[in-house]
Amino acid sequence: MNQLFQQVRVLDPILPTERLADILVIDGVIKEVSSTTQLPTDLTITPGEHLILAPGLVDLYSHSGTPGHEERESIESLLLAAKAGGFVHVNILPDTLPALDRASSIISLDREYHQIAAQIPNCPQIGYWGALTEGVAGKMMTELAELSTTNISGWADGCPISNPALIRRFLEYLKPFDRPIGLYALDRSLRGNGLARSGVAALKYGLPVDPVSSETAALAALIEIIADIGTPVHLMRISTRRGVEIIAAAKQRGVPITASATWLHLIADTTDLATYDPNFKLDPPLGTSDDRIALIEGVKRGVLDAIAIDHSPYTYEEKTVAFGEAPAGAIGLELALPLLWQHLVMSGKLSALELWAALSIKPARCLHQSPPTQRILFDTQTAWTVTQNSLKSLSHNTAWLGREVIGKLT
Repeated sequence: MNQLFQQVRVLDPILPTERLADILVIDGVIKEVSSTTQLPTDLTITPGEHLILAPGLVDLYSHSGTPGHEERESIESLLLAAKAGGFVHVNILPDTLPALDRASSIISLDREYHQIAAQIPNCPQIGYWGALTEGVAGKMMTELAELSTTNISGWADGCPISNPALIRRFLEYLKPFDRPIGLYALDRSLRGNGLARSGVAALKYGLPVDPVSSETAALAALIEIIADIGTPVHLMRISTRRGVEIIAAAKQRGVPITASATWLHLIADTTDLATYDPNFKLDPPLGTSDDRIALIEGVKRGVLDAIAIDHSPYTYEEKTVAFGEAPAGAIGLELALPLLWQHLVMSGKLSALELWAALSIKPARCLHQSPPTQRILFDTQTAWTVTQNSLKSLSHNTAWLGREVIGKLT
């Protein structure tokens, strides 16, 4: 069907500007209408004041079930989920089975991706984080130069690396390369068996506490090493108010860092643990309401450069266990945009342009890449129910399963 949407909100987060325009969609191709546009005769005209036209989204880091856990997520289902959620570029962490710690592993996965992508119209691109350590075990350095010969987006384990001397070696070795290095600041010994960030809610629900210092002590140490070597680093999964403050201070003194928080930490906090829903067990754990507010402020002020999805698919059997025994993580590629829009834009906490920049052009900058040129059309008023049938992902580990969500790509 050929459709003309009238008076659509067009966002350009680069300039940044917002304007109204008529948008023509022909066979899935989106085009702005100008005075010279030849309109087809078989045209359906629809009011578009509830539509957003803006650049496609870029996800900094997410998990793939392929290779090794295809029952959680195949390459095809990952691509379809990303497309349904408005993502035009998704970057896969290397904690697959086997890990993406060899050039041959990345080349093999990339070959499979291209075979599947050829069958999907307007298919999202996949990038790969090459592992920093063998088997992402945090102990022995991979052949970093060999990995650089592939089309990796950068280097990251996606897991905390506890050896500061090893981190220093990474930064020294990789300094000449113009690709990002992603590091996750966590002191596992301080976390212990903690499941919820320190606060009233954790005590009320009887959950073991993960102190703020498990993030901030590791973060402060990382920043000192980065400042000493001068190699740019992307800091992943910032989740506390104090973490935001440390990053702000480091940026002010010129330390070459960018940082991101994950989407669920911006819309949920420890009060959501009242039901002990294992889909709210995350890594890092949900913070307090004060942490959540600080993360939103961090995005608004640019202290946090981007919002990551950290899509983590698990099967029903893996996730339907007691809260403390469940693996950490939840899916998000199909849900992040509508839920962030509802919780942050509709409430006035972020502007439409601020949210879009944090999901699109700023993640691309963190990856040292050009902003996406593809544009997507997002309907802010379409309501849909999250079910196994409505989701493209093979896994359904989300706290929103069975609930209504407002906002969907057209």
